[in-house]
Amino acid sequence: MPGLPLRQIHLDFHTTEKIVPIADAFEPEVFARTLADASVNSVTCFSKCHHGLIYHDTKFEARHPGLKRNLLAEQIEACHRVGIHVPIYISAGLDMFQSTRHPEWIELDDQNRLNGASPLQAGWQKLCFNSPYMDYLYAQTHEVLTTLPVDGLFFDIIHQGACCCRFCMKSMIEAGMNPESRENRLHFAAAALRHFRRHMTNLIRAHNADCTIFYNSGHVGPDVRATLDSYTHLELESLPSGGWGYDHFPATVRFARTLGVETLGMTGKFLKSWADFGGIKTQPALEYECFTALAEGAGCSVGDQLHPRGALDPATYELVGAVYRSVAEKEPWCVGARPVTEIGVFTPEALGQQDGSVDTALAGAYHMLISGHHQFDVVDEDSDWSRYRVIILPDKITLDDELTAKADRYVKSGGSVILSHRSGMDRETQSHFMLADTPVRYLAEGRHCPDYVEAERVLAAGVPPSQHVMYERGLEVEALDGAQTLAEVWWPYFDRTWEHFCSHNQTPPDRASGVPAVVRRERIIYFSHPIFGMFKRHGSHVYKRLVQNALNLLLPDPLVTTNAPSTAHVTLLRQETEKRYVAHVLHYIPENRYTSLHTVEDVIPLRDVELSLRVPAPKRVSLVPSGQELPFVMREGRVRITIPEVRGHAMVALED
Repeated sequence: MPGLPLRQIHLDFHTTEKIVPIADAFEPEVFARTLADASVNSVTCFSKCHHGLIYHDTKFEARHPGLKRNLLAEQIEACHRVGIHVPIYISAGLDMFQSTRHPEWIELDDQNRLNGASPLQAGWQKLCFNSPYMDYLYAQTHEVLTTLPVDGLFFDIIHQGACCCRFCMKSMIEAGMNPESRENRLHFAAAALRHFRRHMTNLIRAHNADCTIFYNSGHVGPDVRATLDSYTHLELESLPSGGWGYDHFPATVRFARTLGVETLGMTGKFLKSWADFGGIKTQPALEYECFTALAEGAGCSVGDQLHPRGALDPATYELVGAVYRSVAEKEPWCVGARPVTEIGVFTPEALGQQDGSVDTALAGAYHMLISGHHQFDVVDEDSDWSRYRVIILPDKITLDDELTAKADRYVKSGGSVILSHRSGMDRETQSHFMLADTPVRYLAEGRHCPDYVEAERVLAAGVPPSQHVMYERGLEVEALDGAQTLAEVWWPYFDRTWEHFCSHNQTPPDRASGVPAVVRRERIIYFSHPIFGMFKRHGSHVYKRLVQNALNLLLPDPLVTTNAPSTAHVTLLRQETEKRYVAHVLHYIPENRYTSLHTVEDVIPLRDVELSLRVPAPKRVSLVPSGQELPFVMREGRVRITIPEVRGHAMVALED
């Protein structure tokens, strides 16, 4: 990962003016040495926080009233002396100092309510990116660029709602847009953010040609493409215990890493979420989060918050150091590593169809594939599909003419497709399937819910011989000529209603319907139920087995096979400059033992993990960073090796 440090700290310092003095315990040399001893090589420090207060010498009146030193400048100078980069943080969307002085700059909804905390709540208000506040933000950033050495800039809270403030109303009318239309307001809001990113990047580049630039909105999705040239890299904020969950980062990074820029995974040291003072997560949890970033081809960033006194917490940096020293040892096999994949999963977010920060259909596909040790990316309509042997369109990926043409070209060129439920249907009416080689014709909504599915032999490996309940309504379809039915719908006696019901839950199956549930035609397989989202929502292992069996039909020789359990995550990366492949095996198991906390507490070793990789014959195979050589055999075009033990994380280098 050339140029982007892999061992970063994001050091929050949101400190109210009601705490004075501040930074009175800050010792520059101790600060820098604590970070260096923990193997940190980059720390993001604060120019301006959410309170709107500034932490260095400034011409603006927003300097923190309790600050008696040029804190940020001292942090930068001390860190530079020990070789640590210092990107500079500026809160963009939140600024309490300005919002209290200029309430007219706050976002306003169509009910005349301010966006943010109410007068009797703790918290901030969200400032409008189309208001005169922007002039202040540009001026404050200009001061940073002209008075401080700038390694990078990190702008936070880059959000804009459907604002109805007087500045947005006036600008929308001037642009010929209708402020009464929420769709128009959201379109205008997105344009305001695009303008901000481009204008700010131009401002930065007028003064600094080399510093890193990132705009943080707490998530990176397909809409980042519109202004990707305004960024130098991507930082994926994703604190698993802080509301993001353990699905968010791995699903998000598998899209972000396809965009051609370097990527960081940002977790936190906190037991819960940001500013959880006194809360420190377990070492296995932080290992899992950082090593997962490495295994996905990303760098690491750990969030912390500096105490108002300005001294780093020793226990935090004992934890960070224990993990980052291991990251530093592994770093030579991670720099410039790019994932090797063969499956693309289309994200519903690209069509505005997501039902959460990670859509349940995407999350279901992620868990099915990761537990089957498949190598995959997340894609959208602008991705290069030719890189993949299989494209999965989960549950709700409807098509317009342009996306239909892309998918048809992909299939004609030899690609395979898995569709489920409404995926592949026309976007406007959802009355018919669009792909030329679709194996089914749409007839109607499924007539029963729940209904049942029985798999034919070709799809039945690992599936108990029974009729398996489909908890959500599917579609009734007809198999077209030349198509093969792989599973059939069974109907219940009747749907459960007040008029007729049987036992505690759904009515049992009665008879085979003759309606197909899974159909194959050449290189396209269709599932009539929303099986990916159903897997995430209901957890039936049968759903996973059906999809994995379908993949085996389309992808009989996957990149990776292993005897590791489904709880192990296996990824394959390529370091082209070093002429080697690197396989990662992770075995940490996040648990939900507590009311509102997912975490990892234990490392459960795996022994004699067999890997079979479809890569060219290597000259040497070894565990890294230890250098222990591993015996291997080549058989049927595959490298076969055995890892004696995986204790949390193991890396295997295969040298060309």
